[in-house]
Amino acid sequence: MESELWVKSTISMLSVWLDFCADGFHRALVYDFFPNGSLQKFIFPPRNKDSFLGWDKLQQIALGIANGIEYLHQRCDQGILHFAINPHNILIDDSFNPKITDFGLVKMCSKNQSIVSMTVARGTLGYMAPKVFSRTFGNVSYKSDIYSY
Repeated sequence: MESELWVKSTISMLSVWLDFCADGFHRALVYDFFPNGSLQKFIFPPRNKDSFLGWDKLQQIALGIANGIEYLHQRCDQGILHFAINPHNILIDDSFNPKITDFGLVKMCSKNQSIVSMTVARGTLGYMAPKVFSRTFGNVSYKSDIYSY
């Protein structure tokens, strides 16, 4: 699933994989190098490091992520729910442009379908929408990605 999505997607807010490796049970995707790492290091910096980016760069990153989510939900041939939007899965390039990555939990749905059915919870604790995490879940919408954002 992830490989099909990457092949079809070349939008600037999504990280495109370059190659893959398979050795026995070990698998790896090869991406561009992101010298600034993930957004997580800027949101949760080490105690001895000041990594405040400034308001202009923060706005650039926030808008880039929002545009990427909007692309997944509205502009792809099929709607895509990511389910893993979190700082670790947002990579920052050398110009501080965000790239959404890790499409291992995605769920495809038609664009005119606002609610999708799920049988198991998907996402990262602390970033999942309550409806996704709830024991009574079953139907979720694009709003779960917005909650994570």
